[in-house]
Amino acid sequence: MANLKVTILHDVWEEGPPEPEPQPVKAPRGKDGKRRKKKDPMHDREEIFEALTKLGHEPSYHALDGKNQSLLALARCGADLVFNLTESYAGDDTMDKNIAAYLELLHIPYTGSGPQALYLAQDKSIAKKIFDFHKIKTPNFAISYKGLTEHAHDIAFPLIVKPVSEDGSIGIDNSSVVDSVKDLMERIHYIHEEFDSPALIEEYIEGREIYAAILGNENAEVLPLIELDLSRLPKGTPRIAGQDVKFDYETEAYKVTKSAPAVDLDEETTTKLQDTALAAYRALKLRDYGRIDMRLSKKGEVYVIEANPNPWLSSAAEFTMAARKAGYSYTDMIDKIVELTRTRCV
Repeated sequence: MANLKVTILHDVWEEGPPEPEPQPVKAPRGKDGKRRKKKDPMHDREEIFEALTKLGHEPSYHALDGKNQSLLALARCGADLVFNLTESYAGDDTMDKNIAAYLELLHIPYTGSGPQALYLAQDKSIAKKIFDFHKIKTPNFAISYKGLTEHAHDIAFPLIVKPVSEDGSIGIDNSSVVDSVKDLMERIHYIHEEFDSPALIEEYIEGREIYAAILGNENAEVLPLIELDLSRLPKGTPRIAGQDVKFDYETEAYKVTKSAPAVDLDEETTTKLQDTALAAYRALKLRDYGRIDMRLSKKGEVYVIEANPNPWLSSAAEFTMAARKAGYSYTDMIDKIVELTRTRCV
């Protein structure tokens, strides 16, 4: 492959929560039992920069800080390809689709999903309707916003209530799972007031949390399945991947949960999970790479919970874990994503 000038595009939050810090890594102990000094963990953009350099490309960073000057500078960056890591603009995480659309207006090739897929995946109610149309099993749900019900299946307790358009487990904690009308009303009110967002109310599926990483386009490859083991969460708390599990490094919930390649799945169940994930990936028009989050019920039923275009590419992330299990080094994985983008844009 020819050497490329690659701009690593990332966002800067001006409002709302800060960008998550890299997961801390404990330094190994020496023979004397003391911790050896270890480099601070890198952001995914720094790991990608390093991989691109190893591949012979010319990487650089470009931050979108929510100001028009950064958009104008992007138009003049002269990149052969943009590695798109943006998730927001000026603190608004519904704007990622607009960034992709802007890159298309500039005719600059960029990695990952286009504006259509980013929109469909972010609005969970639309995504779930599309899953229904394609006969992809997803929990029954309803949408409520300030007294108005936009869509409703017949649903039964227990239920999980979350914002309809947030990602990264924002708005999801132990109080999200409810089993009474009173708790349901209180949680809907909380979502409306805290996020000014419609509430997505869906049936809570008890079961295993399975992630399918997918790499590719026409001949997309479903990588080995990853499971987030929630079995060691404190007794009486719901088995959900809330913000404490995913990002609050000091909490007990974070410390007792881990992701690892899924085990004890028979061939039939594995195939069902992979086929379901690939169907969801294609239904929402994801491309290059993505991750589909599913629940495997005790009865062996597969439910798609949500789709994640352009998932986190840290070396500690589930997507990278799946790629590594499939035989890709970190550099190989980045090379594959760049090559997929290049081929698609020729």
